[in-house]
Amino acid sequence: MSLFRRIWLAVIGLTIAAFAASLLVNTFTARSYLEKQLYLKNLDNATALALSMSQIRDKDPVTIELLLSAQFDTGHYQEIRLADPAGKVMVERKQEAAAAAGAPAWFMRLFPIQAQPGTAYVQDGWKQYGTVTLASQSKFAYQDLWKGTLELTLWFALGGLLAGVIGTLMLRLITRPLDHVVEQAQAITRRQFITVALPRVPELKSVVLAMNDMVARVKQMFADEAARLESLRRQVNHDSVTGLPNREFFIGHLREALSGEEGSAVGLLALIRLSDLNGLNAKLGHARTDGLLQLLAGLLNEAGAAQNNWLAARVRGADFALLAPGADDAAALADNLAGAMRQLASSYPEVEDLFHLAVVIYQRGEPMQTLMANADSALAIAEGKGPNEVYASRHADAIPLATSGEGWRSLLSNALSEQRLKLAGFPVISASGVAIHQESVIRLQAKADGPWLPAGDFMPMAERLKLTADLDLQVIRLALSGLRTARGDIAVNLSADSIADWGFRNKLVGLLEQQPELCGRLWIEVAEHGVFKQLEAFRDLCRTLKKLGCHVGIEHFGHRFGEIAKLSDLGLDYLKVDAGFIHEIHLNAGNQEFLKGLCRMAHAIGVSVFAEGVRNADELNVLSGLGFDGLTGPAVS
Repeated sequence: MSLFRRIWLAVIGLTIAAFAASLLVNTFTARSYLEKQLYLKNLDNATALALSMSQIRDKDPVTIELLLSAQFDTGHYQEIRLADPAGKVMVERKQEAAAAAGAPAWFMRLFPIQAQPGTAYVQDGWKQYGTVTLASQSKFAYQDLWKGTLELTLWFALGGLLAGVIGTLMLRLITRPLDHVVEQAQAITRRQFITVALPRVPELKSVVLAMNDMVARVKQMFADEAARLESLRRQVNHDSVTGLPNREFFIGHLREALSGEEGSAVGLLALIRLSDLNGLNAKLGHARTDGLLQLLAGLLNEAGAAQNNWLAARVRGADFALLAPGADDAAALADNLAGAMRQLASSYPEVEDLFHLAVVIYQRGEPMQTLMANADSALAIAEGKGPNEVYASRHADAIPLATSGEGWRSLLSNALSEQRLKLAGFPVISASGVAIHQESVIRLQAKADGPWLPAGDFMPMAERLKLTADLDLQVIRLALSGLRTARGDIAVNLSADSIADWGFRNKLVGLLEQQPELCGRLWIEVAEHGVFKQLEAFRDLCRTLKKLGCHVGIEHFGHRFGEIAKLSDLGLDYLKVDAGFIHEIHLNAGNQEFLKGLCRMAHAIGVSVFAEGVRNADELNVLSGLGFDGLTGPAVS
């Protein structure tokens, strides 16, 4: 039984007891009062009647009897009796007690009124003629007593109702802090850490203080562990001087861009080589050379800052790279980077030959060895042209589906209207081989008889043309249709632009509310860069989807691990670690330690962790021992 109900029962019990006691006391008191008043009335009437009879000179028995009968016939008396001095009854009139109108018989039996009759002496000159005894009818007293009891009951009922309303408001005011504490505890089970305002009630204030302190400690432990793992991640995957990702991390990211399902159809790879790093150290000194390297890193980061998925890295001591998925104008990128590099070189006039720059284009599916060989060849051409020279190469030409924005808009709109979209499923399994869900990605048929294109071929243009909301709604419809016709769970991903679109979110909620029985089997995820780009929209979406029963997660997770504290109140169900951290994990002890700590921290708050892009048995075997709950990728079947 709830505390609120217990308190209410106690209040009701006390109220009823108080009412019953008050009613009894009042009724008995009123009855006693009425009995006294009735006795006084009997006494006064008997005295008045005796005085009237005493003034009659000739006390003829007939006259006396007529006088008593006339008095009795008024109906106000239950008994009138005249007895001589010896006690012999001379005249007697008597009737049964009349029923009290409106007063029930059980009430009269429960509270009987027993008033003493009035007695007075009748004189005949100086002698006593007799004694008059008179008892009035009690029905009027019963009526007054019953009426008073009813009025008291009515007032108690009204007072009890008013007290109930006031008591309800007071109890709600008192128990509201407890409700907040309960919500706080329930939020912790949903992987959300919130604090509540302190109540004014001292006893409850100590409880809320303890809960807030516990939540603060858990959040601090979470933040400390996240900071430690972020430091480890940067130490393992980033260059200590420039802060850029190192070669191992870059190669894993490049491999995923070339072969991943969501990789862009085309992209650019820029290589920058400092001509003589040892010579720079000799001329500038280590401090100025490190400053130069850091300026170069800032230049590359600035070049990719406007894009979500561009990646700058230091691949060797003197070699830097910029991977630009989705870009296709090699000459424009080369000119932009060359201008920035020549401006940087002007700050070091003592160095005549500072850099060489090459930019090449690639297509998804191209072997990495081929791309790197073409990039090295292009860089060699730039070196052959002289100091601070640039070369842009187009070693392969991608055939665009459309040549203009309007062409793309028409192509995508036609595919949507004709429903030339489908989902391709890839299994996510546990370490023991049990299927967790199917990760479903969108495919689009540009022409009715054409091939089915992966998301990387059309999603960049869909984002540019603000068509992602329509595509994502169709993905949800396809997923719900799949859930109705097949067993198992399905996971789909949404774009950042879609979750920030209120119109899309209203339609999404409408679709899910129509089929609540399927929500528990639907997993919805958003890429990490989209989550932080639209954090407030994602937070609100999480609350909505969790109420509907959906699973919510983040894919491609890990690049912004240092900001994980911002996600502590989202109530996430799972994280999918980016394939860049999984690449050759069996050879990278540092990433193993980082991922093991990530899994341990996520499990502490009830969040599952899955690995993306598992490519071989060596990676799979190592990941199984790090604490991952699920795996997906080419090596998973």
